[in-house]
Amino acid sequence: FEQIILRSNPDGSAVLLGDVARVELGIRGYDTESLLNGEPVSFMLVYQQPDSNALEVIDRVTAKMEELAQRFPAGVGWYIPYDTTKFVKLSIEEVVQTFFEALVLVIIVVFVFLQNWRATLIPLLAVPVSIIGTFSGMYMLGFSINTLTLFGMILAIGIVVDDAIVVIENVERNMHEFGLSPKEAARRAMDEVTGPVIAIMLVLCAVFIPTAFLSGMSGQLYKQFAITISISVVLSGIVALTLSPALAAILLKPRSEKKNAFFRGFEKGFDKMTNGYVAGSSFLIHKIPVALLLFAGVIVLVWGLFKVVPGGFVPDEDQGYLISVAILPDGASLERTRAVIEQANAIFEKHPAVKEVASLAGFSLLDSQNKPNYATFFLTLKDWKERTTPDLQAFKVQQVLQGEVAKAIDKAQVVLFNPPAIPGMSSTGGFEFWIQNRGSDTDPKLLQETVQKFIAASKKVPELASLTTTFNADSQQLFVDLDREKARALNVPVNDVFDLMQGIFGSIYVNDFNKFGRTYRVMLQADAPYRTKPEDINQVYVRSTTGQMIPLSALVTVKYITGPDNVPRFNVFSAARINGNAAPGYSSGEALAAMEKLADEVLPSSMYYAWSGQAFQEKQVGAASTLAFVFGIIMVFLILAAQYEKWALPIAVITAVPFGIAGAFVAVFLRGLENDVYFQIGLVTLIALAAKNAILIVEFAVMKHEEGMPIIDAAMEAARLRFRPIVMTSLAFILGCVPLAISTGAGAFSRHSIGTGVIGGMLGATCVAIFFVPAFYRLFTGKDKDKDKDQDKDQDKSTSSSEAESTPPAPGQEEAHHA
Repeated sequence: FEQIILRSNPDGSAVLLGDVARVELGIRGYDTESLLNGEPVSFMLVYQQPDSNALEVIDRVTAKMEELAQRFPAGVGWYIPYDTTKFVKLSIEEVVQTFFEALVLVIIVVFVFLQNWRATLIPLLAVPVSIIGTFSGMYMLGFSINTLTLFGMILAIGIVVDDAIVVIENVERNMHEFGLSPKEAARRAMDEVTGPVIAIMLVLCAVFIPTAFLSGMSGQLYKQFAITISISVVLSGIVALTLSPALAAILLKPRSEKKNAFFRGFEKGFDKMTNGYVAGSSFLIHKIPVALLLFAGVIVLVWGLFKVVPGGFVPDEDQGYLISVAILPDGASLERTRAVIEQANAIFEKHPAVKEVASLAGFSLLDSQNKPNYATFFLTLKDWKERTTPDLQAFKVQQVLQGEVAKAIDKAQVVLFNPPAIPGMSSTGGFEFWIQNRGSDTDPKLLQETVQKFIAASKKVPELASLTTTFNADSQQLFVDLDREKARALNVPVNDVFDLMQGIFGSIYVNDFNKFGRTYRVMLQADAPYRTKPEDINQVYVRSTTGQMIPLSALVTVKYITGPDNVPRFNVFSAARINGNAAPGYSSGEALAAMEKLADEVLPSSMYYAWSGQAFQEKQVGAASTLAFVFGIIMVFLILAAQYEKWALPIAVITAVPFGIAGAFVAVFLRGLENDVYFQIGLVTLIALAAKNAILIVEFAVMKHEEGMPIIDAAMEAARLRFRPIVMTSLAFILGCVPLAISTGAGAFSRHSIGTGVIGGMLGATCVAIFFVPAFYRLFTGKDKDKDKDQDKDQDKSTSSSEAESTPPAPGQEEAHHA
């Protein structure tokens, strides 16, 4: 290219392109600069395509880079400083560890209650059968092993064991009460528990399957969890009805050996607990108005806690990195931005939690545009194992660094963000809020004034922090006004003027050429010293059609103006985006509510607001969760109505649900957690789990009543017989969820949310709701009212006699306490 002849002189010499131009191989653009720990690098951003797997993408990228590195020149290497999949991998590893911890705790609970390794082995054999079957179903549906499916598997452990425990406990009870052989006891037990097991399986599926059809992001979050747990529930029911009784008939044997001191003490304590439960249930079943009054109190408690517990979308996690954006005044050069980067890097790198800092000068992550007055930083933090103290967690690091850069850097606004909880939902963490101009006056300056007033007013709102916007209607610009009449008079084509200015002050694409086996673009532009000032236009000439060289300054007038770099549109209307965060100590739900309240107070009538990104999904998830909850209740009611062939009796089961919900809200309130989508998934799960306990009592009460017992006697007998399996299965499920609620490391906050809610709900459903189930069974059965009234008159005798009754013997107990 340097040898291209521009002009031949009469003396035979020639003016070559290399004589008047600098020709070099360079990068495509010089409007951005990349640094890693202060050293220049070349960044390549890799974005995941829809429907692809992030872990597969990073593995293939790494393999490809290792292949390419073999052909790199000496001294050239590659490195991945910003990898969002590290958090995903560690989160999955943590959940897998939680899975095995939960399994161990469930084994301990089952053994303590069954007190026999042979009996304990049967529920444990049901776990791998159901789990392997669940993995097969996930594979056929195209699901991946992710956080949500693993959450479903952890909860499924308790459910799978529950069904098997119900069968085995009843087999052992029949063996020791009636002296039956294992085979006969299994046959008799299945006659008793087949109905409850099928009802529980149908109720669980009825709760979860409707959530799989929810739309939007919340629907996607519900879908894999719901279908995973539904598959495991169906397989668990099949195993409980087929494999578990068969194993019981083969493995169980009559036992007469004396129990050790621990089991004797355990049985003595559990007998007292059972007597207390029977006495409490007896009181409520004879005092229906008291039961209704207490039930109303629980409803009020749920409503109050719903209002008090802050809302959210998904928990903000310590993902191992932070994002920062530096915003300089309009018109700031890349050199000034580079100076701010050096200041910020010095502050970031000295923090003990920061491993490395990658920075991009001239790039705005907020709107993904190249702007010389913007810079973007990616702060990679040290491994979670090296950051065990609270002051080294990402949230605290963000607060500390935000304060330090605010004090040290006065030439730019530097804002730090936690990354979005769900990658791809937003460019940064926090929320995205749009102000739309829907009035007749579409002047961008009006929109800017409104946005700036809004941001200024937000500084007085305690729930909000770090509100920023990239919209600016006063960016300094050079306006070149061409005198077209004068250009026509001097025979200068207008297109020639514009092409000249493009080549001098911008750049022109010429063609491509091949070198080193690669294709390169040829770009033409004036050298930097000749296009940096408005006065440089005086040195430029344009050729007329007559061959004369006309000064460009004779044809154009240059002046400074202000205006927007771009005018974004949101839903057709011109709009400005505001990024922000919830202030420390406030939830995202509280921040969104504060933004909407402020908008109603500050925005004029021609301005409207809208949400996008993660904030939009958070606003949508409430309606989706309510829909899922309502559908779950309706499906449970219809399934039970078909099961019992009655419309009123299912209400006795459904009334257990508010107690579980109250327990869940109390638990998250005490731990200071949010009402987010993971907690709401747990609430849907509690509909089925709370109903499961009630079904065990109601089903046996119906059976005893059909055998001729009065309603109250049938209800109390069912409560006494089913108390042990209810406590056993509930405790196994609760302890199986404890590792979720107390976990640490990557993704811990999501596990805390679902684990805490489910544990609290199951405590409410087990420790409180089961006292009310017999009373509500009596209330909604509506028969034998005369006999019930007679029994109410003898309440004191009934209560004392019920307290005197012994509990059904535990498995392995020699004597039979009741016929």
